[in-house]
Amino acid sequence: MADVPEHLLKRSQERRKALGLPVEGEEAGAAAPETPAAEEAAPVEAAAAADAGPAAGGGGDAGGGDAITEDKGGIPAHLLERSRKRKAALAGGGEAAAAGGGGGVAAATAVAAPAPTSSGPGGHTQRLLTVVKSGSIQQARAEAQDKVHVWPHLLAIELASILSLTAFITIFSALVKAPLLGLADVNATPNPSKAGPWYFLGLQELLKMFHPMVAGVTIPGVALGVLAITPYVDKNPSNKPEDRKFAIIMLTFFLMMWAVLVILGSFFRGEGFNFVFPWNKGIFFEL
Repeated sequence: MADVPEHLLKRSQERRKALGLPVEGEEAGAAAPETPAAEEAAPVEAAAAADAGPAAGGGGDAGGGDAITEDKGGIPAHLLERSRKRKAALAGGGEAAAAGGGGGVAAATAVAAPAPTSSGPGGHTQRLLTVVKSGSIQQARAEAQDKVHVWPHLLAIELASILSLTAFITIFSALVKAPLLGLADVNATPNPSKAGPWYFLGLQELLKMFHPMVAGVTIPGVALGVLAITPYVDKNPSNKPEDRKFAIIMLTFFLMMWAVLVILGSFFRGEGFNFVFPWNKGIFFEL
């Protein structure tokens, strides 16, 4: 059986001293209890003696009847026995007070019981019910996240940028006239004859250097194909430039190649689409 707590033993010894009963362990040569059951029963006996204290002057067992030794209704037997003795003591005390008017006055020495201590070992007044892990307790505060919703955080910024760009283009087109030339004349071919928009001059420069099949299909197709497969080769999800070296190298190479071809076709091609230096022959280029 489990050991009786030290504070219960201490309370039992104090109660036995108050009742004038021998206290185990204090007399010289006193033997220790034979079994642990005797030690565990000591607090129960002391409590029963305390409850029966007021009825000590009544003489003998005031309750009468057999002692309760079996549990009933889930209530332990010793608690039922204490309740029976208490009720019998109260009933016996009332009868003795009623009969005391016609007879002699019986002197009874009442022993004051010490105030029960409500604190346990170390002055603690709480009882530990159970111990739970910290992970099983639900946290009411949500964890901080570095993500935001698309609406309104992203779409609001995109809408503002679109409206700003539209307003700028509208105002610019209203104030600046488009540099349109005269009507085309089939009898007068302009010299040099360059492709209309400036971004086509790079392709025209390739046509000047290579066969039309190579310049118009092979080189542009290979360049666009390499750009298309770049995301499948460089699968790094980071958006930092130092982590996306392959993708940055491919895009930089494509932009620089096309920029060089456009500059050559715009400023370094003169009459007959021949190579000239713009600081010698002038610039044969119109927007």
